[in-house]
Amino acid sequence: MSDKKVRQFTGKDIDVFWDTRLCIHISECVQAKGDLFIARREPWCVPDHASKSEVRDIVERCPSGALTYHDKTAGPEQPLPENTVSVAYNGPLFVSGDLAIEGAPKDMPGVRFRAALCRCGHSKSKPFCDNSHEKAGFRDFGSVGERSTESGPTGGRLAIKPLKDGPLLLSGHVTIKAASGRKAWYGNQAALCRCGHSKNKPFCDGSHAGVGFKSD
Repeated sequence: MSDKKVRQFTGKDIDVFWDTRLCIHISECVQAKGDLFIARREPWCVPDHASKSEVRDIVERCPSGALTYHDKTAGPEQPLPENTVSVAYNGPLFVSGDLAIEGAPKDMPGVRFRAALCRCGHSKSKPFCDNSHEKAGFRDFGSVGERSTESGPTGGRLAIKPLKDGPLLLSGHVTIKAASGRKAWYGNQAALCRCGHSKNKPFCDGSHAGVGFKSD
């Protein structure tokens, strides 16, 4: 296997890119029906084994942004019309939409559309998840108790600023979904816990200061 950070799989009409730095092996790709992705095949992705619409659909299922594509007719992937944060059961924050994550490397195009953000406090790749929550024994079932009576636009740019030794600051229209899939909260400003200790998850309650959380 290549040791490149981003591998390109070239097709006649569409190319697929896989960023190994972001992959947390959710397996939406290899579990998809068809021959686009086949585990242990080399290359494991063959874009010409599926239609363009199938390639787009399957790649867009990747919640970490590790997979993205470039359609040679329609151009690069475009953001979904709604910004959402899905709180994973004992896992990260899955964010999708028109994302602007401060500090994200320019050569990580997938995180403009989808990202898995650490909320256990143990990732070595902050602000991105690297599955450290599993070894750390992080437990949070993904309920959202905070209530919101707001409603309004759900799209537009969503800015995400990881505060040093603090929470993730979100600015822009966003819907937060509980792990059950329930649309639980809507707003345009939020501070989300990434130290793993808030008593009001997924929102920050200032616990990072008391536990000495370090973002670096």
